[in-house]
Amino acid sequence: MANVDDPIPSKTLQQIVEETGVYPLEAFVFVQQGLGFTVKKLHGDNPDPDLNRHVSGTQLCEGLRDLALSQWGLLARTVLKRWNVTTTMDFGRIVFALVDNGVLRKTDEDTVDDFSN
Repeated sequence: MANVDDPIPSKTLQQIVEETGVYPLEAFVFVQQGLGFTVKKLHGDNPDPDLNRHVSGTQLCEGLRDLALSQWGLLARTVLKRWNVTTTMDFGRIVFALVDNGVLRKTDEDTVDDFSN
């Protein structure tokens, strides 16, 4: 959740998608939905912005898997493949495109390699 003191992203989500050039808008939206799903699963519904609601790359990948399976069941892999998402590193690249453009935040310890395997 963004802090009111955080800078407002200078690019739209569509601009980030076009700049990245690999994944469609739907993949980025799914990752954002999956982040919300994972945060709620791990930390509950507490709206207090001062709470640390960080999730690791591994936790996010597990949450994305659970969300994909609940939305599409056995078709989940097919839907993700259609979006060029075939490995957990694809999720990492999407996350870090959002981080690099100020849509999401990370800790100093977070890296794209957290999404490896």
